[in-house]
Amino acid sequence: MRSRFWIIWMIALSILFSFTSAVSGVEKLDHGLVAVEREDGSVFLSWRLLDVDAKGIGYILSRRCFERALEPATVLIHNFSWRKLPTNYVDKTVENNKTYLYELHRDKSSDSWIQEPDDLLGIVGIQLTGSAKPYVSIPLKGDYDFQKVGIADLDGDGQYEYIIKQPNFNTDPYQQPGYWKKSTTTYKLEAYRLDGTMMWRYDMGWSIEAGIWYSPWIVYDVDGDGKAEVYCKAGVGDPRDEKGLVQGGPEYLVKIDGESGKVVAKTAWLSRDGFTKYNYYCRNFLTVAYLDGKKPSLIIQRGTYKLIKMQALDKNFDQIWYWESAQEEKKYGGQSGHGLITADVDEDGKDELVMGAAVIDDNGKGLWTLEMGHPDVAYVADIDPDNPGIEVFYGIEPRQKTDAICLVDARTGRKLWAHKKPTRHVHGQGMAADILADSPGMEVYAGERDLKQRWLYSAKGRLIEFTKSGSLSPRALWWDSDPQKEVAVSGAIRDWSGEAIQPLEGGVIAVVDCLGDHREELITSLKGELRIYTTTIPSSQRLPCLMQDRQYRLGVAAQTMGYYYPAQLGK
Repeated sequence: MRSRFWIIWMIALSILFSFTSAVSGVEKLDHGLVAVEREDGSVFLSWRLLDVDAKGIGYILSRRCFERALEPATVLIHNFSWRKLPTNYVDKTVENNKTYLYELHRDKSSDSWIQEPDDLLGIVGIQLTGSAKPYVSIPLKGDYDFQKVGIADLDGDGQYEYIIKQPNFNTDPYQQPGYWKKSTTTYKLEAYRLDGTMMWRYDMGWSIEAGIWYSPWIVYDVDGDGKAEVYCKAGVGDPRDEKGLVQGGPEYLVKIDGESGKVVAKTAWLSRDGFTKYNYYCRNFLTVAYLDGKKPSLIIQRGTYKLIKMQALDKNFDQIWYWESAQEEKKYGGQSGHGLITADVDEDGKDELVMGAAVIDDNGKGLWTLEMGHPDVAYVADIDPDNPGIEVFYGIEPRQKTDAICLVDARTGRKLWAHKKPTRHVHGQGMAADILADSPGMEVYAGERDLKQRWLYSAKGRLIEFTKSGSLSPRALWWDSDPQKEVAVSGAIRDWSGEAIQPLEGGVIAVVDCLGDHREELITSLKGELRIYTTTIPSSQRLPCLMQDRQYRLGVAAQTMGYYYPAQLGK
């Protein structure tokens, strides 16, 4: 039965790839049709609404049931009226132990569902087993789990591939017991198609120690050919000293072809010059920004706690600008966070870099700085809808007498409100998300590990909840049918402080809208498996794919380097 399912699945993919996918901005996407089995034996189907879809588009969903031979009998499941425009459907007319093939078509007429082939938007197969599996599973080529996942279209067919960094091992450059550990193996990047096909493996080598700060990488179509590339930090040979530290040797940024996994270009990484300690020069970042508002550029950064260097490169690795914290009159040194966030904070159509408690303008000049030290918590979004533009929510890590938790105007750095009590060490990634219907805007959350304190604030700075326990990094996501987000915490997706909605297996790696409708998927890592949990809850909401929002899309790209910060929509 399993072999028959994979035959049907491969037939479905080959048919779909023969048609032209929809194009939206710089990224071509198909409609991401997905089918999963529900607990009651029905099949839940959902698909993307793209920006290029006509405002009044209708959809046709048909089904083929494969019995003893590959002789399909086509059944019209539903003709969706443009007046309702749903992007999900529950098929209750299926039978257990049957294999089904679903096709999604664009409906151009109101009285006929028979379409030309170029109106095929998606095709997916599913074999019903009587056991609900609200996820898509990608088997890995080994009994290992992984640390990071990148999502991008590597071959230009409109469907996302999944690139992992394995194994799930991490060490920190901080030279104190319990932090730095000698690497026992090298990181490998592996690319997989949704059907489980492994495309390639790239070994980062012994010149890259096995920790997130040594090994920044991203996957994105920077060169504009319709196929994403992989970019990562690289070195040469095995430059480790007798202890296992890499303190010398050449360092590069390399470009890896997304289809083959071969290195096709390289340039020098930012130098170690000027950094006084191993702990300082071993912290590296890499992301993408639209500095001119039109085409993507690469941004590389070195340094977090003292000196900070940043460089912008075009697709050919030519320098656009270079910036150092020492060049600025105000204090920008030591203001970096544990991630690098791309956002148009001044609404001029061009991206800035929120590097932590400071912002670098699109022209490579400092825009503003809080001069408070580096934040563990940093989210850029329209948190307070009453404040013009977008905001940044911070949890500043170093000891503060006041204001360590604050909301600031992203354009100016002006504090809108702040936590007015002393803090010792704000820790974790916190959260910024609309999780409560009776509180306008987003709720924001941060806490301290050592003192066991957690605070949940409203967008206006009203303290909603104070606790001494709970996750310091809950992962918020759109999952059910209401406008509020749920959270992934304690092994399940649940409403805030509510009962479990969906149990989870494996370590939570990413939240991203990579399949189906506008709601988000949750990717977990298990030994030998990448698992993509997707909702099976019907919804009447009709919103476009989140990956078509530039800030959200670049937020997803940045999740493979540094700490994990869930992507946020732009204004």
